[in-house]
Amino acid sequence: MAEASGKEKVAKAELEANYKPSDKARRKVRDEKAEADYKIAKEKCNDKGGNIKDVCVKEAKAAMKSAKADAKANKKVGEARKDATEEKRDAEYSVAKEKCDAMAGAAKDSCMADAKARYKK
Repeated sequence: MAEASGKEKVAKAELEANYKPSDKARRKVRDEKAEADYKIAKEKCNDKGGNIKDVCVKEAKAAMKSAKADAKANKKVGEARKDATEEKRDAEYSVAKEKCDAMAGAAKDSCMADAKARYKK
């Protein structure tokens, strides 16, 4: 039952991610997979007894937390990459503007319009 339920939740999250692609949707898929894997592992642990069962459950929980932490780290890396891209674009736009300042009249206007379009300003 845990396996079927987990597959269903993962499939729904994947459909949502395909229908409305976003970082949030992809994180939800990873979280659902981690949760499903945890529940399946926990059910398998129920077949064991005593300390072996306790260790098994702790290992399953640690694996889930690790997967969720990795997803969170990937989110932060993605955000940092986006910020870096914006900073690069701003710096390149600044250089392009400076090059346009050497021109005059219609050439300068054309150069500025091109720079604004190229760097989405």
